[in-house]
Amino acid sequence: SDGRIEFRFYRPGAADVQIVGTFNNWNPKTLSMRPVGQGWWTATSTIDTGEHFFRYIADGHWYTDFAANGVEKNKYGWNSILIVPERRLRILPETVEQTQGNNDTQAEAVAA
Repeated sequence: SDGRIEFRFYRPGAADVQIVGTFNNWNPKTLSMRPVGQGWWTATSTIDTGEHFFRYIADGHWYTDFAANGVEKNKYGWNSILIVPERRLRILPETVEQTQGNNDTQAEAVAA
């Protein structure tokens, strides 16, 4: 994983949707979603590895993503949990075969 996360949210009729969470200090002005049709909204952001909490805000109302990596209840309601895995490099067999006899090391980043 390169830390880029795509969020998708279904809210037909919404005029304005943001994502807030621990990764943006719960600031609704930093990650706005854009409509992509048929009630769906999307946004992509680079987020540090680790566990994060988040929610969607659509037209001033807060929503939980129960399809996320989990949810956690707090005094305000339910937060969605997002887990961004560590980035790992793995050497692919075809890359090793192509570079035998060469002192350069080649690796390709792939999601673990």
